[in-house]
Order: sequence, then structure tokens, then C-alpha cells
Amino acid sequence: MDPDLALSLVVVLALAVIVPGLFFALGRLSRERRPSPEGDVPYESGILPATDAQRRFPVRFYLVAVLFIIFDVEGAFVIPWATEIRELGFTGFVSMAVFVGLLLVGLYYLIRRGALEWE
Repeated sequence: MDPDLALSLVVVLALAVIVPGLFFALGRLSRERRPSPEGDVPYESGILPATDAQRRFPVRFYLVAVLFIIFDVEGAFVIPWATEIRELGFTGFVSMAVFVGLLLVGLYYLIRRGALEWE
């Protein structure tokens, strides 16, 4: 491995550990230390919550989230690929076809689970 690449990797990994740790430490040092029952209530327009915050969400919520991720990831990869299709050649075309095929498998799963059926 190239020494410059190894050094860069070490620096990035160190920053990925140090920066969040620093933010957590600063948050802990700067927060108020007087707990109260009012402080534990989630704020929602000044209205007290009607139900417990630990309620279960229906599976449909997660299916819609997966559907969003599928199309979001597709857009993030397909648009740059489409701008460079000529330089990528046949190998780039095949790799994107495999990628879109995997996304279609996920979409088929969601359709079979009923994520697109609204009541």
C-alpha cells in the first residue's frame, strides 16, 4: 500500500472518531444538569402527548421508507452514470444493468408485500 494513501486513511479514520467524540463531550459539558419531569416530555407545539412515545409503527411505514431509499439511491447513481456512459463503455453498461436489476428485485419485493397499495 502506498504510504501516502495509508497516512490519508489513518487521518480520515482518526477524524471520524475524534470529531463526533468532541461534539458529544462538548454537548455533555454545556447541557443543563437539573432534570425535571417537564424536561422529559417531548415538545410538540406545547401540547402534551396523548400516547406513549414508544408505540409501534406499522410495517407499511418501513416498507415506504425502503421504497424511498431504493429510488433515492437509484437517482444518486444513475444520473452521474448517464452523463459518463460513453466513457464507461460496455462494462459500465453491464454494471449499471446489474445495479438496476438489484433495485428491481427490491421493488418487486415491496410490491409483493403491498407497499404500494393504499387504503
